[in-house]
Amino acid sequence: MPDAAPTQPVLSIRELRFRYRDRPHPAIEHINLDVQAGELLLVAGASGCGKTTLIRCINGLTPRSYKGELEGEIELLGQPTRGMPLARISQMVGTVLQDPERQILGSKVLNEVAFGMENLGLSRTEVRQRAMQALQELNIMHLKDRQTFSLSGGEKQKLALAGVLALRPKLLLLDEPLASLDPASAQETLAAVRRLADQGLAVIMVEHRVEDVLYIRPDRILYMQDGQARYLGDVEGLSRVVDLKDVKLPAELVLERAKKMEAPVSLDILPGGKLPHGEPPQSNLPLVRFEHVSFYYDPEAPVLKDVNLEIRRGDVIAVLGPNGAGKTTFVKHAIGLLKPREGRVLVEGRDTRQISVAQVASTLGYVFQSPSHMLFAATVAEELAFGPMNLGHAKAEIERDSREALRIVNLSGLEKDPPLALSFGQQKRVSIAAVLAMRSRILVMDEPTAGQDYRNYTEFMDAIVQLPNFEAILFITHDIDLALVYANRVLIVGDGRIAADAPPQVALSDFERLLQARLVPSSLLRLNVKYFPVSQRFQRAESLAHILH
Repeated sequence: MPDAAPTQPVLSIRELRFRYRDRPHPAIEHINLDVQAGELLLVAGASGCGKTTLIRCINGLTPRSYKGELEGEIELLGQPTRGMPLARISQMVGTVLQDPERQILGSKVLNEVAFGMENLGLSRTEVRQRAMQALQELNIMHLKDRQTFSLSGGEKQKLALAGVLALRPKLLLLDEPLASLDPASAQETLAAVRRLADQGLAVIMVEHRVEDVLYIRPDRILYMQDGQARYLGDVEGLSRVVDLKDVKLPAELVLERAKKMEAPVSLDILPGGKLPHGEPPQSNLPLVRFEHVSFYYDPEAPVLKDVNLEIRRGDVIAVLGPNGAGKTTFVKHAIGLLKPREGRVLVEGRDTRQISVAQVASTLGYVFQSPSHMLFAATVAEELAFGPMNLGHAKAEIERDSREALRIVNLSGLEKDPPLALSFGQQKRVSIAAVLAMRSRILVMDEPTAGQDYRNYTEFMDAIVQLPNFEAILFITHDIDLALVYANRVLIVGDGRIAADAPPQVALSDFERLLQARLVPSSLLRLNVKYFPVSQRFQRAESLAHILH
């Protein structure tokens, strides 16, 4: 942030309180905040603490779109937003949503970036100039002629940001912009955001990946808890006030704090009581087998190239790789949603070309990357019952399994809520619970931790990997730490091929290979590599602290 004396704040908030119409208690209250031009403010806190509600109040979506009671004052450049037309607010405030699917309207990338400017009536020349500049700023110029539906989740995230940047707002609101980005893309996006702030743009970033954001030196951090601001200050002060289970901090800091804890840290266990990274049990028949599988949407641009591998009983597989590398396409072949152009995929010995997706679903349960692609029911309870009902499960079993699934993902009590009215993070957990309730033998999850705070995702991942009904688990992730803690096998996908297939301590210790796959070694990975001769296994920092104490 500039050293000059502060002038009129870009944003000023006084005693802000908001209660959703259908909720008995306020989502946020007693929020007081000023944000100056050129300031980068990180907003952190557990899921449901009010971060997204704060964003909606600032950009005017509450109470205009999200109905409820709003109290307090919000000013943009000294102008009260109460009664201000939403169109006027949107010219000053640009917002990138958690789920880019909800923000992208155009069929082509360049058209999508131009859409907002065209609605402002800018000249054709200026629209094109700003659009190209935004694409260049985010390093996605190569996507400008692509169809938006063909983009990966991470590419869509960067496209949504480009569309907002092209409007040149005074205040940029980012609601978990890193959720779908590979580590290298996340670093590039963060560097771009830091440059924008240094150039005078006020930025508020809501993000669970706190450690990543700390690398770009946010000017201040707002830590929220139970709808209120519990801390507002510099980075150094944050570590003294947060619970290590709520916010993921750099591993070295966690290690030092955890060493001082008296209670021992239990070892992480995987299905069947196996310790992570042990040899999976062998079986004559693999659960899933890829034989020389190739696939393309466009013959000139193959997505999968001669993939060969087996998924065996006892496998907990993390699939890593850059945005657009073919990770989701690979997984969709495993569950039969896509059929190979060449080669074949066998599920328990049966060719997916010869069986229906419904038949595959009795063996494999799939959690989509975007929860809006799979949620449709009127209530959470109906959502969880739909899959098991279609698989012929008994009513008593459905009720029991649904209760257990909601307990695992920490959503008990929301059975009657509409899934699509929940936050993005809660929707993601509903989609996971819906698959857990089906009691499939193989669980497949695409970005399971997107939109999740540290406590929630560690609790449900700890529970999932110990469920006895899963013979194998496979998850796509951009989170190297998730892979090193939970997987016993890591696949690195690059350019449509399997670049590595090995235990975490082998696949993740080759930093040069990671960087080639746009995977950035985290502080926890570096710590594990350093202490591996002592620990003999990769694990979370809290467990390492207990071993090294």
